[in-house]
Amino acid sequence: MTSRARIVRVWEATPEIRCFALVPVDGPPAPFTPGAHLEVHLKGGLIRQYSLWNGPEDRDAYLIGVKREAHGRGGSVAMHELGVGDVLEIGVLRNNFEMAEGGGPPLLLAGGIGITPLLSMARQVAARGQPGALHLFARSAPQTPFLDLLTALPGAAVHLGLLPPALDRVVRGLLAAPDPQGHLYICGPGPFMDLVEREAILAGWPSSRVHLERFSIDPSRLDQSGGEFEVVLKRTGKTLRVAEGQTIIAAMEEAGITPMTSCEQGVCGTCLTTVLEGVPDHRDQYLNASEKALGTLIMPCVSRCKGARLVLDL
Repeated sequence: MTSRARIVRVWEATPEIRCFALVPVDGPPAPFTPGAHLEVHLKGGLIRQYSLWNGPEDRDAYLIGVKREAHGRGGSVAMHELGVGDVLEIGVLRNNFEMAEGGGPPLLLAGGIGITPLLSMARQVAARGQPGALHLFARSAPQTPFLDLLTALPGAAVHLGLLPPALDRVVRGLLAAPDPQGHLYICGPGPFMDLVEREAILAGWPSSRVHLERFSIDPSRLDQSGGEFEVVLKRTGKTLRVAEGQTIIAAMEEAGITPMTSCEQGVCGTCLTTVLEGVPDHRDQYLNASEKALGTLIMPCVSRCKGARLVLDL
C-alpha cells in the first residue's frame, strides 16, 4: 500500500549528500522509531529505501539523506533530480533496525552515509538524557554529513581521513572491553561494516548485542548455488520451477509476473514474503536470527529452498 508525500525542503548536507523533507499529502507523518526507513517509489519503477534521521523533536516531516552514486542502480540519481513541490509515492514505514530496550549505553559506529539511522538513535538517546556514544568515520570535514548536529550532540565524535591500519586501531580501541549490557549498532559501507563486525567478535561482543543495517552488499557475495526447486504461488495459483543459479524473483519475472522488489540483494525488505509450506534457505541480510529460525518468512530476491518445494503467500 502506498500514499503520497510532497517534498517541502531540499538542502545539501555535503557535495554528494542531499537531504529531503517529505510531508504526507493526506495527513501527518506516521509514528516511527529510530532505525526506521521510508520506501520511496521513483520513475521507471524504481523502489528505494532511505533511513530516517529525525530526532524526537522532528515529527512534522520525514527527513532522509541520499548520497548520489553515479555508478549505482539509478535510485540516488533519480532522487537528486527532484525538487521542492514534487510529489512521490511512498510505502509504509519499516524498522528492522530497532534499538533494544534497556541495557547499557549504546555504542553507535557509522561510516559515511550510514550515519542516517544512527543519528536518529543518538538524538533519541540524548533527548532522554541517557548515556551513549556515536562515532562517525568520514573522509574529510567537507564530506561529513550533519556536522552541525554532531557538534552539538553529547557523546558524538567524528573521525576524519582514517585508512587501515590506523582505522583498524581506532575501531579496535572503541570496541575494547565491551559493556556486558551494552548494544553495538553499525551502519555504513560494506568494508567498514565487515571491519567493525570482525573486531567486535574478536573483542568478545555477543552476537545478540551486535546490530547491523546494510544499505547494499558486494554482488560477488551473493550466493545462488544449489539445485532447482518448485515454488507454488498460493494466491495467484501458479507453480514455478526455480533453476539452479536462478532467484525466485527471476523465475517469477520469467513467468510474466511482476513482483514487488527493490535491492535484489536481500537487504531492503521490499520483497518480504510469508512462507506457507517448505523450509526456506535464508541468504539475506534483512531478517534477524530468530526470524530466520522460525522459517515463516523469506526474501525471494536471494533466498532459496532447503527441500524440493516452497509454498509462498503470493
